[in-house]
Amino acid sequence: MTAPRIRVVALTPRMDLGPREARHLHVLRLRVGDALRVFDGQGAEAEAWIAELDAARAVLTLGEALGGAAETPFPLTLAAALLKGDKLSDVVRAATELGVARVQLLVTARSDARDIGAQKLLRLQRVAEEASKQSRRAVVPEVRAPLSLADFRWEGQLFVAQPGSASRIMALLDWGAPVTVLTGPEGGLTDAEVAELTGRGAHAVTLGPRILRAETAPVALLGAIAAAGGGED
Repeated sequence: MTAPRIRVVALTPRMDLGPREARHLHVLRLRVGDALRVFDGQGAEAEAWIAELDAARAVLTLGEALGGAAETPFPLTLAAALLKGDKLSDVVRAATELGVARVQLLVTARSDARDIGAQKLLRLQRVAEEASKQSRRAVVPEVRAPLSLADFRWEGQLFVAQPGSASRIMALLDWGAPVTVLTGPEGGLTDAEVAELTGRGAHAVTLGPRILRAETAPVALLGAIAAAGGGED
């Protein structure tokens, strides 16, 4: 049976957990002396054992360091337009599983929403944390508060999903620098928005002959990168 995984603030010889984490250990039916894996969300992972456990707290002792799941050679960022309802949660969950280091939310001309509250942003961060646990990553992507396209900046290459483009991402992708992929809302980015981004050095790329829903496009774009072996030695 695979040992459960818990995120901690830092990997230290003694790790004190609060009520929320202690309840999680109880839900998993773990007891004092049981083994688990701990990760700090920054790439470090190790074995640990439960030294103390009650309803309000837990204490873990650190064991041997472990290698986390392979990450891409440079950080991979998803920049995604705001979407309605739970669609953003689905996008963040899938993006985490597919290897992104961060998710930057964007406000675009056709965005379904113009902003999200602090509580929803926190929920999205927790979705990323749970997806990291499930997918056995040692990195938890940061979910960043929305920016306008005018304020959005990137490092390395930026690929913008745009129906009708003649370029394919795998013909342009270079892991010698950070990579960002950008997807729009329902209805897509406007021609003016795409022109503004490409004018700043972005590449418009196709996702194939069909029009994809706003929550499907990020998965398709990131899936193409993952299938090509980004992060493998």
